[in-house]
Amino acid sequence: MPQRILVLGASGYIGQHLTTALSQQGHQVLAAARNTERLQKRHLPGVTCHNVDLNWPKELPALLEGVDTLYYLVHSMGEGGDFIAHERQVAMNVRDALLQTPVKQVIFLSSLQAPEHEQSDHLRARQLTADTLRSANIPVTELRAGIIVGAGSAAFEVMRDMVYNLPVLTPPRWVRSRTTPIALENLLHYLVALLDHPAEQHRVLEAAGPEVLSYQAQFEHFMRVSGRRRWLIPVPFPTRWISVWFLNVITSVPPTTAKALIQGLKHDLLADDRALRTLIPQELIRFDDAVRNTLKEEEKLVNSSDWGYDAQAFARWRPEYGYYPKQAGCTVKTSASLHALWEVVNQIGGKERYFFGNILWQTRGALDLLVGHRLAKGRPAHPYLQVGDAVDSWKVIIVEPEKQLALLFGMKAPGLGRLCFTLKDKGDHRELDVRAWWHPHGMPGLFYWLLMIPAHLFIFRGMAKRIAQLAEQKQEGK
Repeated sequence: MPQRILVLGASGYIGQHLTTALSQQGHQVLAAARNTERLQKRHLPGVTCHNVDLNWPKELPALLEGVDTLYYLVHSMGEGGDFIAHERQVAMNVRDALLQTPVKQVIFLSSLQAPEHEQSDHLRARQLTADTLRSANIPVTELRAGIIVGAGSAAFEVMRDMVYNLPVLTPPRWVRSRTTPIALENLLHYLVALLDHPAEQHRVLEAAGPEVLSYQAQFEHFMRVSGRRRWLIPVPFPTRWISVWFLNVITSVPPTTAKALIQGLKHDLLADDRALRTLIPQELIRFDDAVRNTLKEEEKLVNSSDWGYDAQAFARWRPEYGYYPKQAGCTVKTSASLHALWEVVNQIGGKERYFFGNILWQTRGALDLLVGHRLAKGRPAHPYLQVGDAVDSWKVIIVEPEKQLALLFGMKAPGLGRLCFTLKDKGDHRELDVRAWWHPHGMPGLFYWLLMIPAHLFIFRGMAKRIAQLAEQKQEGK
């Protein structure tokens, strides 16, 4: 029977997949996250998107009205700093909303737990979140899982990037710790099927794949399936020595997320899934098959709304590119109208060239000439750019009038990138965001990005301010 379901954390890795699965089952889904633009563009049947900041969840009680089941998929690993306190505060905010507007049940996706004295910050935060949600006096199903094997899973992508980017793998001794990795498809089946087995009281269920594997064995299986042979030599140094800088040059996964995950891998995390398999029987996918499925799924990454479903971007994608994009940019507030901002943004490549730091843009183009890569020059005569237009070496891949303009990067560099201009009306002011997104090609692509960060931050700040200034002048002149 279709339910009214609220998914908190719907824009995340699991959230996007779960929202799609629930939509396919015919449920009425309220997809809530800080930013739901990507989900909105998919136009999933039965799904309404709601921008909700759980730090200030004033609208949450109203959103809970009439909801049967709440899926709680929120975590704060990417926040950095004291994310334990942050996760606990967010969970308390949700608990307070549930005390005002109860639902029938809560399903919380959590992590497998180590013994209390051996917990990492990540595992401790998950446990505190579960305890806080249970204090709302609503039946909570805490579904615990370890490594999830699927496209976009942070733990999987760290492993993938290490194999693709390093000639020799020298992980800490935790690589011998064992766990029970589960395929994304199996985990999603459990999450959806739990709706048919509502909880009458608090319960903890553990999800697992069919194999118990050490992290070293997972690396070895991945290398065999992907055809990447690497030496793997565990070394005796503690995980706390793994710095954010080091993670920045070996993986495209956000370093704070990667570090939080790695800190939790020091001990065996083994699931006892007998109760869950009895409740919800299904055929479990073996690790090797899950890796094959994931690598095939990752090939579709660029065939998405983020890249305007552009055939050229899709053709340029390589399996070695990082799944998670690096990004840098600047957001400015302005009194200019959306119309004035859109007019100015569409002048890129014209009289103002790139609005700021043009000598730096010319220098970057000259580097391409040095390696024999001749760049196109010029832009169309029409005032408003269209999909497929060329602006120098850039290709226009997204045009959403008075909302977004995106250009495909055409210079020579180890990776795939785009430059986006995003406009938002905030009522009493407008926001302009100028931002580059970059999928690095292995370690060279990561080093390239790190070297370019100072220039990017300088240029994009200048571009955003200059565009806003020109738009304000244009508006005042009318």
